Amino acid sequence: MKKFMDKDFLLQTETAQKLYFDYAANTPILDYHCHINPQEIYEDRQFENITQVWLGGDHYKWRYMRSCGVDEQFITGDAPDKEKFLKWAEVLGKAIGSPLFHWSHLELQKYFGYKGVLNKRTAEEVWDLCNKRLSEPDMTVRNIIRQSNVTLICTTDDPIDSLEWHKKIANDPEFTVQVLPAWRPDKAMNIEKVTYKDYITQLSDVSGIQIASFADLCKALSIRMDFFASMGCSVSDHALEYVMYVPASDEEIESIFAKRMSGESVTREEELKFKTAFMLFVGKEYAKRNWVLQLHYGCKRDNNTPMFEKLGPDTGYDCINNYAPSSEMADYLNALESCGNLPKTIIYSLNPNDNQAIGTILGCFQDSSVVAKIQQGSAWWFNDHKTGMQDQMISLANLGNLSGFVGMLTDSRSFLSYARHDYFRRIMCNLIGGWVENGEFPDDYETLEEIVKGICYYNAVKYFGFNL
Repeated sequence: MKKFMDKDFLLQTETAQKLYFDYAANTPILDYHCHINPQEIYEDRQFENITQVWLGGDHYKWRYMRSCGVDEQFITGDAPDKEKFLKWAEVLGKAIGSPLFHWSHLELQKYFGYKGVLNKRTAEEVWDLCNKRLSEPDMTVRNIIRQSNVTLICTTDDPIDSLEWHKKIANDPEFTVQVLPAWRPDKAMNIEKVTYKDYITQLSDVSGIQIASFADLCKALSIRMDFFASMGCSVSDHALEYVMYVPASDEEIESIFAKRMSGESVTREEELKFKTAFMLFVGKEYAKRNWVLQLHYGCKRDNNTPMFEKLGPDTGYDCINNYAPSSEMADYLNALESCGNLPKTIIYSLNPNDNQAIGTILGCFQDSSVVAKIQQGSAWWFNDHKTGMQDQMISLANLGNLSGFVGMLTDSRSFLSYARHDYFRRIMCNLIGGWVENGEFPDDYETLEEIVKGICYYNAVKYFGFNL
């Protein structure tokens, strides 16, 4: 029997162990998509206790606690931090087969030196150990990032954001890790939202453009893109229910925008036409700027209305959308390609059933401008577990170019979640090592080193064009 989460955790063969320890383990991390707060990086926050690090805003953990029957008071309620942690420890102890169990223990090992098992019997011990460790000087936010061997972070930022914290970080010579903004214009696109008019007013104010038409909206967004680019931004990200392609004339789009700005609601068809025009506009702008377009889709959000009204969005009440938009995705990319404005694009679907469809779409739009110009993104959200990661990489290997894959991202609000990169790297090395052990790929370690280090870090550096 293997020991619990020892140094060879998830590495089932000698080849997997060699790939991991010789090539993957010490390769730097490039976190090109996350949701951490740049203000906390600039201010070098020091957390008071492990609950603040682990349970504040982590809807992965919240969902599991609810499934174990934990009262909401101990999840998002006003229970003391220690009581919340004790409840988490109690349920984590039985989280067999869950990535939460693995992530939590990888973080305990990496950042706190704890090699045991967290459960209801050890909760008090771990609470004291973690809190003592968090009080030490090398456990501030900046030092956690440094310990994690991170070279660059892309946050997630709205077009109206002042980016003041990014400016302050960039001007601080004591912190050498790059923290760059990433453009997330969902609020400018979501014309159906009740808050849309108010948002357009805010965008008008920060852009200096009085937005009275769709053409004005595009001009305002272009101005803000230029500002983001001046702050080092070269990455966009879009959260979509699904990828739509319902083209319409310029006149019709202007009419839809005018209707909404007059206070009327739009129909579902009008919404889709507007969003198609919006996505075509931004795609062309990204191509001009050599930005990367990231498309995250396949999520049906805020399904529990009473809890949404109580807690708001991003609190653990989202699910996979079963709509697989392979034809619409192909049509959208083709529309950009046909006018010579298809940017580098990374496609993520929350539905793992979309893996093969995405794999076939990629091959339709590759060219010689960059290796794997159209990428399948890493296993995302409900899929960033052992099975999901393996399935995504196997599908990409079968239908695309695994060696050109830009690899893992945290997509997290936690500064300890860089341990997920270790989790991913172990799974990746075990998968590739298994192919070598099985005679499906030669034991050519010069090539294997290039592949493994590329997926871990160097492919992303080249793909995004970061100055590292």
